[in-house]
Amino acid sequence: MGFARFHMGQSKFGDTGLHYMAIRCVNADCNEVSLGVSFTTSEYQNGSWRLGDVIEAWQLRPESVSQVLPEYVPAPLREDYYESCLIRDKSPKASATLARRCLQGMIRDFCGISKNRLIDEIKELKKLVENGNAPKGVEPETLDAIDAVRNIGNIGAHMERDIDVIVDVDPGEAQALIELLEMLFDEWYVARHKRAQRLASVRAIAAQKQLAIEEGKAQVAQKGFAAIAAHSTTSE
Repeated sequence: MGFARFHMGQSKFGDTGLHYMAIRCVNADCNEVSLGVSFTTSEYQNGSWRLGDVIEAWQLRPESVSQVLPEYVPAPLREDYYESCLIRDKSPKASATLARRCLQGMIRDFCGISKNRLIDEIKELKKLVENGNAPKGVEPETLDAIDAVRNIGNIGAHMERDIDVIVDVDPGEAQALIELLEMLFDEWYVARHKRAQRLASVRAIAAQKQLAIEEGKAQVAQKGFAAIAAHSTTSE
């Protein structure tokens, strides 16, 4: 982390400077470097120039703060999510449009619901939840979260519109949609994958135990046959 004042006189922002922050991940498997810079005002305090207010900021690497999604999440969903995160600050309205399309894709892929409008698909999903027929992992709290996001600012209206229509959205609203996607990826796809892995592990253990039992029975039977044969030979 560091700060350098620009020695070029006062601009319309006053005295300015550059603030940077570099962070290295100490995980041996990662060991990556995150780097961000900010264009800021510069303030003279106690005999030195110091960082003031941030005028504009840039995340240089990684380009976005998106989570790394596993390969078992369908590629189109991952692509829409990553791009939505990438352009969140540069174009919140385009980011929100991609996030809404990703949400619709998740409902169609995971829940098997496909209608003309996203809002109609959400309503159908709500009916499935109320009737107890929703896919495992889709809980009432999930729909509460979707409705909460829909009620933030203009997103409630955006959900009613076609997912390909770009409308005005601020960065906070776009971020709310992105966080909703991340929650659903975790509660739907990741949870389903982990559940499948646990069940497969249990089945594998059961199969191994059954095989051991069968082998044990076979050994007992062989010993029994051997004993009978030995007794018969002795009797003769």
